[in-house]
Amino acid sequence: MARRAEADGGRHAWTLVVTLGLTETTSYGVLYYAFTVFLAPMQAELGWSRSALTGAFSLALLLSGVVGLAVGRWLDYHGPHALMTVGSCLAAALVLAWSQTRSLPGFYLIWAAIGVVMAAVLYEPAFWVVARHFTSQRGRALTVLTFIAGFASVIYVPLAGALVRAQGWRMALVTLAIILAIGTIPAHALMLRERRDLAPRPPLPRGGGEPEAGLVGEKAASASRGAALRSLAFWGIAAAFFLVTLSTSALAVHLVPLLQGRGYSQTFATTTAGVYALMALPGRLIFTPLGDRLHRVWVVASIFLVHALGMLALLLAPGMIGIVGYVVLSGAGFGAIMPARASLVAEVYGGTQYGQINSVVAFVTLVARALGPIGVSLVYDHAGGYPVALAGLVVTALLAMAALLLADR
Repeated sequence: MARRAEADGGRHAWTLVVTLGLTETTSYGVLYYAFTVFLAPMQAELGWSRSALTGAFSLALLLSGVVGLAVGRWLDYHGPHALMTVGSCLAAALVLAWSQTRSLPGFYLIWAAIGVVMAAVLYEPAFWVVARHFTSQRGRALTVLTFIAGFASVIYVPLAGALVRAQGWRMALVTLAIILAIGTIPAHALMLRERRDLAPRPPLPRGGGEPEAGLVGEKAASASRGAALRSLAFWGIAAAFFLVTLSTSALAVHLVPLLQGRGYSQTFATTTAGVYALMALPGRLIFTPLGDRLHRVWVVASIFLVHALGMLALLLAPGMIGIVGYVVLSGAGFGAIMPARASLVAEVYGGTQYGQINSVVAFVTLVARALGPIGVSLVYDHAGGYPVALAGLVVTALLAMAALLLADR
């Protein structure tokens, strides 16, 4: 009974959720969102092209997905304490190293290492903790975690910009490294110390733990990684999140030039992109807890549909109505997609080998995040504009919804 009560959200479990929400805010803010602020000053001083700079960032994202496969296994067998604590120490050291970079190969080596560290300190280990601690309140816990961390861009992009203006880009990175160290290392070292509820569980018997008919209903027995990978339902889930991530990542990069191409100013375009990011927060508040009350697959499918409708508004209504429709609908859908993935995988396949199973889906979505912007660029170059690409993204999101519903059947 004690184990069940703790799994449903004891006081320590909720303290962990809030703590990880705060550390994820700092980790995402410094390692992910602040990068865009340093592009212009680095290009001005070092003379490297914009594509050369962003190539290092793309390399880091791809490596974080590859390393995430091993991280998932580590979490299932060893837990998050050493992983996230050492990862935070290395993250701060690497940001310091970034501040001293003077050669392009060295810059790429630093960001390759940051990619490895991302797998250890960003969302996936935090989602693992939630999956181990919560069952009936998992959606609520993920809502709290991702809502807090959702302020990462709101806080750290303006902060990084202010630091660059006041200190220059090199000293700004030193300051951010100090903030990263203070904001994450003590919390991970003290709060994630090994406890009975976070201790590794024995591996499942080979081939055991297949999910029961239907993805979600009565809680299915925990599945092994092998059993999950052999099921068509798993690959339906993976395909669904690959397709929807393809569409969200593509427009996240192309929204500003799309709006500028319609005659809007850069200030308006960047402000719209910022409001879009803020709309992710109410999206998480609305959709994520619904999965604890309603059939989770239907809730996730509705998130995909809302996102598709937002892009359809942007396609069919070129004025302010279409822009507002996109920001409100797709912004809310975008915000709910990542916690929806974590909740769905945990509910379908259980917590025993959650890290290994979820890492495969996370890797698939990360590949989509890398391919989406490139795909839209290619369509734009060949079609001479964004309408064809937008139409394709609407279809992609609808196909994601269909793949998920078919997986449920």
